[in-house]
Amino acid sequence: MSIAASQDSSKQATPCGAWTSPITAAVVAAGAVPLSQVMLDGPRLAWLEGRASESGRTTLMLHDAGGTCELTPAPFNVRTRVHEYGGGACLLADGDIWFSHHVDNRLYSIPAGGEPTAVTLDGTRRFADFVLDRARRRLVAVREDHSSGATYPTNTLCAVGFDGVETVLVEGNDFYAAPRLSPDGRQLAWLCWDHPRMPWVGTELWLADVQDDGTLANGRLVAGGPQESICQPEWSPAGVLHFVSDRSGWWNLYRFGHGVVEPLCPRAAEFGSPHWAFGGSLYGFRSDDEIICAYIENGVSYLARLSTRDGSLLPIETAYEEIRDLRVQGDIVAFLGGAPTIAPELVRIDLLGDANEVLAHSIPQPPSTGYLSVPLAVKYPSENGRTAHAFYYAPANADHEPAAGELPPLIVIGHGGPTGMAASTLKLSTQFWTSRGFAVLDVNYGGSTGFGREYRNLLEGQWGVVDVEDCVAGARYLAQQGLVDPERLLIRGSSAGGLTVLSSLAFHDVFKAGASYYGVSDLAGLDADSHKFESHYNQYLIAPPDRAQAVYRERSPIHHSDKLRRPMIFFQGLDDKVVPPQQSESMVEALRARRLPVAYITLEGEGHGFRKADSVVRTLEAELVFYLRVFGIPVPSGLPQIEIDNLDAA
Repeated sequence: MSIAASQDSSKQATPCGAWTSPITAAVVAAGAVPLSQVMLDGPRLAWLEGRASESGRTTLMLHDAGGTCELTPAPFNVRTRVHEYGGGACLLADGDIWFSHHVDNRLYSIPAGGEPTAVTLDGTRRFADFVLDRARRRLVAVREDHSSGATYPTNTLCAVGFDGVETVLVEGNDFYAAPRLSPDGRQLAWLCWDHPRMPWVGTELWLADVQDDGTLANGRLVAGGPQESICQPEWSPAGVLHFVSDRSGWWNLYRFGHGVVEPLCPRAAEFGSPHWAFGGSLYGFRSDDEIICAYIENGVSYLARLSTRDGSLLPIETAYEEIRDLRVQGDIVAFLGGAPTIAPELVRIDLLGDANEVLAHSIPQPPSTGYLSVPLAVKYPSENGRTAHAFYYAPANADHEPAAGELPPLIVIGHGGPTGMAASTLKLSTQFWTSRGFAVLDVNYGGSTGFGREYRNLLEGQWGVVDVEDCVAGARYLAQQGLVDPERLLIRGSSAGGLTVLSSLAFHDVFKAGASYYGVSDLAGLDADSHKFESHYNQYLIAPPDRAQAVYRERSPIHHSDKLRRPMIFFQGLDDKVVPPQQSESMVEALRARRLPVAYITLEGEGHGFRKADSVVRTLEAELVFYLRVFGIPVPSGLPQIEIDNLDAA
């Protein structure tokens, strides 16, 4: 069908990019309520909820037969900074609650019907990923000890008594995660790994006997190693250890019994996800015979019943394409779900009644579906015979459409991490652009998760190469398909994504303009500022120490600023300690010196990542105006004026 034939008489033909939309910068800045860490405990369901109006405080919410209430009012902030990314900050078990308070790093308990009471006293130690050992009146947790003042903390598995006494159970590895106590309390399983590996590269699953005095004995390696990533160990009700391993090339489910590791459901799908934060879960036991699980195929999540007897997988129909934090207790399943027209929400399913109940919304009043673009999962050819993956969002607006024959400009986005995954769940920050007439390509470049280990390993030693090539190839592919205007291809990104932006513009000649939000331009600077968890990450992403200096220089845009030839806008927090302003300023000066169009927006009081609502509004509107002026698109009234050096000279 030709573009002209698809004109809708009920819509106004308006230049792409200049469409008016109810999804304003202020709506985006208001953001979504962060939801995390779903917990089931008998008839009670709990979760963590962010409060943007309270400086981002995280609070514990509880739902039971009496309704929904908040259990940790201000000033409590339920959050942990173990590994800096945190997660696993709370435990609800047998009616009692334990949580980490972000302000002082201490553990607190809330007995049934009681008030929060401090358990630990020393705030120099952080805790995460708790499991209850009721018989010994203690928790078992990951502990990160900062008390020595050393460059990096010491990580251990630790028992914390109800009286606050701490006892180290396991030590010697650089990192620990997922301590899991068997139903009879006689065995403890856990994960560990050492530098320079990241947990999605290689981890080990260990098992030990718990003695009468609470110490561990007979520790033995169950599975894992330098080239096998294991996640989410769990015990079945009968006491059989299960876990997720990528030994087949995909994160699949296994069980360990009588000294033998057995696959449950071999499939080219991911039943696990990378360990960036503690407490993630994609499966749980309905019974010894049935697991309720979520798995990912081509970046899309599915819910299913898995028989532990014959490995059969029976789909459970839902409206969701992203599923995380899945918990199961008997016939009740709870998880966080999202879809192209559904922002993340907390869902409770009764498998017997087959009824869904939404208990919390991240966006209470989402925009009308007439202004939402539903993405299409696409595959396309990239360099060296690779196939890359992405979600393509066409422009969508209930009131506007392109003029006859007009192709929309395209914005290419690369996700952060960079070991992460772009999902199709509703994001207002994406719909801001599509509802104004821009097409968007959200790229799952080589190295992304959700597509198996071989695809994930494509980024090994190739950060700044493969991700850039896949973004460039995606833009070319859509232009060749006649979906977007080849003369109006844009790329935007922040932090690590900013490196992709700068590298795409410095080393390729496809994009016509770009936006860098506190983008990394000097790779060497990342090593100097890294925390323990990521302190060796660049050895995997870029090069080992003996080659690092030369490769860093070769790939760092700060050393190739003379190759930038396209208009750019830079956004930089003046208090940013991770990517200091100088990294952006050197790029800005290089463009100014060659009389290329460039805009530079600085923000007082902002660091690495903009948190103030007015900062989000200011930068998003400035980026929009920049694109419109660069492409000569009329700027709608109400948008701010911005200074763009050398635009008239271009």
